[in-house]
Amino acid sequence: MKIAVFPGSFDPFTLAHQDLVERAMPLFDKIIIAVGYNANKKGMLDHDERVDSISRVFKDVSRVEVHKYKGLTVDFCKQVKARFILRGLRNTNDFEFENAVAQNNLLLNNDVESYFLMSRSGKAHISSSIVRDVWFNGGDISTMVPVSILSLLNEKIR
Repeated sequence: MKIAVFPGSFDPFTLAHQDLVERAMPLFDKIIIAVGYNANKKGMLDHDERVDSISRVFKDVSRVEVHKYKGLTVDFCKQVKARFILRGLRNTNDFEFENAVAQNNLLLNNDVESYFLMSRSGKAHISSSIVRDVWFNGGDISTMVPVSILSLLNEKIR
């Protein structure tokens, strides 16, 4: 079984993230969206809210699972028997960073290969950081996040 882990903080999960998962589905038997924990980031949603909100986006897609994790991504891959890491690239800066991470991941576990997908035109400008900035400053993020994520955020106080 070809299992891919799509790791990130996903705070919040965006339409660009959703697009990447949907486009990667033909490549893998299962995609595990791995929501990492970063104590240093002040976010919009806590760890459990992120897992729950992403699970709602893919509630009808049996081949997509959402898990939370701490520690090294390659260790999580071993735990869930994944041989692939899925990452999205928006621009050349992302490529430089992700390439370095992928090379180091190979040193840590050479059984796990990284797959990169370029962001689709019209979605490359969307990042969780930008969404958070727009949201915290009272802007409209309805064209940047899935409807179920927007509904959850609208329930919260800015």
